[in-house]
Amino acid sequence: MAYKSGYDVPDTLPCGEISQFKEALAQARAIDDRIIYKLNTSIPTESFAGQINAADQCKHLYDELRHVYRKRETALQKCVVETSEKLAKTKEEWSQNDGNPDFTKKLRKEQTALRLMKSELAVEDVVKDRSLKVFKERCWQAYKPDDL
Repeated sequence: MAYKSGYDVPDTLPCGEISQFKEALAQARAIDDRIIYKLNTSIPTESFAGQINAADQCKHLYDELRHVYRKRETALQKCVVETSEKLAKTKEEWSQNDGNPDFTKKLRKEQTALRLMKSELAVEDVVKDRSLKVFKERCWQAYKPDDL
């Protein structure tokens, strides 16, 4: 069963151009940027506790977070693999052209792109940890996921 998230996270990120990659990744991290707002609007205060089921709200938000995290991680890993393959091909072209300056520039560009994408994987862990920490602080009484 496919989960429908309220946040539009693409199945793939544009791996070829760094600026497009960073912009798409920023959009994909929208749920993490808005986690406090989302929790404030989802979790009832004591005066509204009888009207809104906090456990259901927290479970829905947690499911949404997990769905978004899976999609983002898959897309990031795909970009790392794609860029690694592109780098290997560029290295081969570079060596076949005796270190031609044009290929050297292209090689450095690919190396930089790969470094950036790998660093975004580490950033992803930090973003995820921060959001889950906030989630736990606000939802710990209402909903306790088994895998958290």
